[in-house]
Amino acid sequence: MFQEALSYPRDSDSAVKTIAIGGVLLLLSFLVVPVFFVFGYIVRTLRAVLNGEAEPPVFDDWGDLGMDGLKVFAIGFVYSLIPAAIALVAVFASGATLGLGGNGAGSGLAVGLIALVATLAMTVLSLAIAYVLPAAIVAYVRTDSIAAAFAPAELRRLAFSRTYATGWLVAFGISLLAGVVIGVLNAVVIGAVLVPFVTFYANVAGTYAVGTAVRDMPVVDAGDETPDAQPAA
Repeated sequence: MFQEALSYPRDSDSAVKTIAIGGVLLLLSFLVVPVFFVFGYIVRTLRAVLNGEAEPPVFDDWGDLGMDGLKVFAIGFVYSLIPAAIALVAVFASGATLGLGGNGAGSGLAVGLIALVATLAMTVLSLAIAYVLPAAIVAYVRTDSIAAAFAPAELRRLAFSRTYATGWLVAFGISLLAGVVIGVLNAVVIGAVLVPFVTFYANVAGTYAVGTAVRDMPVVDAGDETPDAQPAA
């Protein structure tokens, strides 16, 4: 799967054009709006892979791309609120502790413990979200429903399956490889210009890995709580 995923972004006659457009959009990401089109293209790629299409899609129907990208951004934003909420609670608890206990050693120790627990909780949750978020996007793409991205039955079936875990690990491996390449490119000014293109390529390849892994998994019907896929060991 790793080799197939790496070659997927260039498996079309318009590969160079598509990668060029994606890279330029990421290069212009400081304008914010171009990022939505990249997100939308990732959704379109995932949809194509789930439908069994052999070649990556092209950039067209920009309105649909933008809407899909906006929806995926919204899904990611909601998931990001979880660790953010923990951070806010930790800040509030620390302030309350200092307010009630003053600046004594006991208050300082309590604040330190709160910060430690909050940091650990945020780290664990951030890792969990990094694993679950692609499954949430898959759920959205398969059903065309944002609500599916937060449906426990669908997420449980995807996230706790060996097939999804395998696809996610392949995508993670691709991101690590891309990170190495980006590190090398950043060593020179000219190479740094290529970073957005490598990033786009890696995201498309990772999307293929996840999409291929879950392509044959059935969508959970409403009220269905019994997972068909094998649970991850």
